[in-house]
Amino acid sequence: MTAILEVHNVKKSYHLGRVVVPALRGVTFDVEEGEFVTIFGPSGSGKSTLLHLIGGLDRPDYGEIMVNGVNLLTLDGDKLAELRLRKIGFVFQFFNLLPRLSALENVKLPLEFAGFSEKEAAKKAEEMLKLVGLEARMNHKPTELSGGEQQRVAIARALINNPKIVLADEPTGNLDTKTGWEIVQLMKKLNIERGQTFVVVTHDPQIAEVADRIIHLRDGVVEGIKTAPRRSEA
Repeated sequence: MTAILEVHNVKKSYHLGRVVVPALRGVTFDVEEGEFVTIFGPSGSGKSTLLHLIGGLDRPDYGEIMVNGVNLLTLDGDKLAELRLRKIGFVFQFFNLLPRLSALENVKLPLEFAGFSEKEAAKKAEEMLKLVGLEARMNHKPTELSGGEQQRVAIARALINNPKIVLADEPTGNLDTKTGWEIVQLMKKLNIERGQTFVVVTHDPQIAEVADRIIHLRDGVVEGIKTAPRRSEA
């Protein structure tokens, strides 16, 4: 298998006035193409900081991050934005949908940024919304959708450009247990059927159950990496 993500000795600190607060103290791991990996740990362990660095939303103080063979630290702002648009999909805890746009319009937006025509973008967005089970809700705005439906829209948007890797930051954190588990199952289904690589930050042990590997993060360091127990099929 080929490593699609390589993180080597990554360090990141934040400056609060004169106080330096270490968030990551030297994190190293790889993710293979097609894997479903969770970064698991308590609040304050550095999980979200790490995900933001992997997604090119922030830069580390030290270390190296390779996504699909590209060293993020060698890219300027424009090239980072291009890589995020075409190679990385993001799913956030609070959905981050544009409230004035319908589900269809939210999903097709990345395609329009990538230069697709309105007609082609709409067709692909419709197909993606059908894939996540929202064919009957695609013309509804976020305020007209449940939390689970909004997260399905967010997942469809993350996948619309067929990214090499999907990064999800606490994707069930704003959902009830039942809806959260449905979202977990949807992500795993897409991972299996589409071969999409998922890296999911979570403190929810339920998500860890479907992972291929769990990376345990605590106090900014990798405490351990293990193969997750597999949930038996119903």
